[in-house]
Amino acid sequence: MSAPAYAVGIDLGTTHSAVSWQRLDAAQGRGAAQQVLPIPQLTSPGTVEAKQLLPSFLYLPADGEFPAGALELPGHKARGRLTGELARSHGAKVPGRLVASAKSWLCHPGIDRRGAVLPWQAPADVSKLSPVDASAEYLGHLALAWNQQLGKDAPLKEQRVIITVPASFDAGARDLTLEAAKQAGLGDVTLLEEPQAALYAWLEAMGDGWRKQLKADDILLVVDVGGGTSDFSLIGVKDEGGELALERLAVGDHILLGGDNMDLALAFRANETFKAQGKTLDAWQLQALTYACRSAKETLLSRGDLDTVPVTVPSRGSSLMGGTLKTELTRAAVVEALVDGFFPRSKVDEGPQVARRTGLQQVGLPYATDAGITRHLSAFLTRQAEPLGEAGRIRKGSKLVRPTAVLFNGGAFKAQAFRERILEVLRSWTGTDVRELPGADFDLAVARGAACYGWVKAGHGVRIRGGTARSYYVGVEAAALAVPGYTPPVKALCVAPFGMEEGTQADIPPQEFALLVGAPTSFRFFASSTRRDAVGTLLDGTDELEELPAIEATLPGKSGGVVPVNLQAAVTELGALELRCLEQGGKGKWKLELNVRGAE
Repeated sequence: MSAPAYAVGIDLGTTHSAVSWQRLDAAQGRGAAQQVLPIPQLTSPGTVEAKQLLPSFLYLPADGEFPAGALELPGHKARGRLTGELARSHGAKVPGRLVASAKSWLCHPGIDRRGAVLPWQAPADVSKLSPVDASAEYLGHLALAWNQQLGKDAPLKEQRVIITVPASFDAGARDLTLEAAKQAGLGDVTLLEEPQAALYAWLEAMGDGWRKQLKADDILLVVDVGGGTSDFSLIGVKDEGGELALERLAVGDHILLGGDNMDLALAFRANETFKAQGKTLDAWQLQALTYACRSAKETLLSRGDLDTVPVTVPSRGSSLMGGTLKTELTRAAVVEALVDGFFPRSKVDEGPQVARRTGLQQVGLPYATDAGITRHLSAFLTRQAEPLGEAGRIRKGSKLVRPTAVLFNGGAFKAQAFRERILEVLRSWTGTDVRELPGADFDLAVARGAACYGWVKAGHGVRIRGGTARSYYVGVEAAALAVPGYTPPVKALCVAPFGMEEGTQADIPPQEFALLVGAPTSFRFFASSTRRDAVGTLLDGTDELEELPAIEATLPGKSGGVVPVNLQAAVTELGALELRCLEQGGKGKWKLELNVRGAE
């Protein structure tokens, strides 16, 4: 295999996906060195167009639904699946065959993410597929587009490929993303958090001018509202020997709240119009209406020359006069419904509202119960104040982290009203003039930034110090006498502190640990986005921690044997967390990767 010639950034988005690339030997960052890959896709039956964005939608046609040859895409094997623009537009009319929000399902631990569950609640005659398979389909489409255009001299599997994920993705969702990439034939890839990618893109766009936009002791807030998630990250700026350096200080928790929720809110609003006309929509039509509102919203937010976009829903019977049901969305109505609904003027101590839940619920995506993104943001900034104060990054005793600048990312922020409301609310909380960083690229920043990151790893430009987004812990059963009805408590051992860099390892200070081998066992792992414990810290309990999917394993060795071990943790160059168990005074070695393998 030849040395990689390109850094290739892939934004595997909930709503859109994109690819950007630049040569690894480029002396300069963006400019002519970086390009966005045109992605061929069907836009109507028999019509192929190359676009910068691939809609992350997968349509599963019925037999005979399209004329023979109408869905042929040059170079693609006929697999009875349709990805991209036509999948989105046609699937809005037949939602029971449309796979959407696969990325959100990929991080949902409450389902079998390798199981054939999508489209969710589809009719029995639809051959479903898993969130991993759907993600692999999108990546496979992107890989084919690359290989058709550049693969003769530079096959994608031989390049330095970086795929972006939400900063809030847990280890399981990251592992499944890597699994999808492998399934798509991409080879080894590196994962990068989307807010960091957006910042890398901004740094490249600004060139040396970024140092005029930021100064030492600034705290930069990256607000990333995508199709499925809202992500918050804090980046610190400090002076190191006269040079400015960037360091990620904190990331938010996983919040399943984004463009999907906005589409549903607009659909409810449009449905009120139909109700006023005496028309009742069934569940199938409401789903179609939601997809139609998604398309209308994106059109209105991306095109300043339009004030109104029609919304149509297929009819389901003669009682509705056949044909389609029609209404419209206006720019003013979209902004009005979404600004106050998703970016309310809230108090800094308000926090997300917890709704009373019904005891019995349908299984589905675990959306946030409070749609107020600003309330989630206040919770993030107040929750991070204590750990950052203890770390000396803000004034100790502060009740709130006060960002001085904001970088927006995500298609939703094409709407200036959304950005203005976030800034307004932040200024009311901090009492300071929080400024917006100019020059953000809301559609392509993540893909561009991922390519920039690959270029930076080759020794160019400014690197953001990041490492692990959380502190990670392994559960250790406390030694205790056997007592009927009593389960020994589980303590939490810190094996990887917040910010542990890729390509590094840490030896856990020797303690009395024993490893069970030769028998089925479960390894429990935990994480925290606020604790800053050192490696080897042993917590008495796990109440403050988030439990991750366990690893079920039978380690090789004497059946039921117990081996004294020392522990070592490592974060690989690809971002995987490994826990290594080394036999004391012997040659035994066992390795665990933090993933969901066997836990579904």
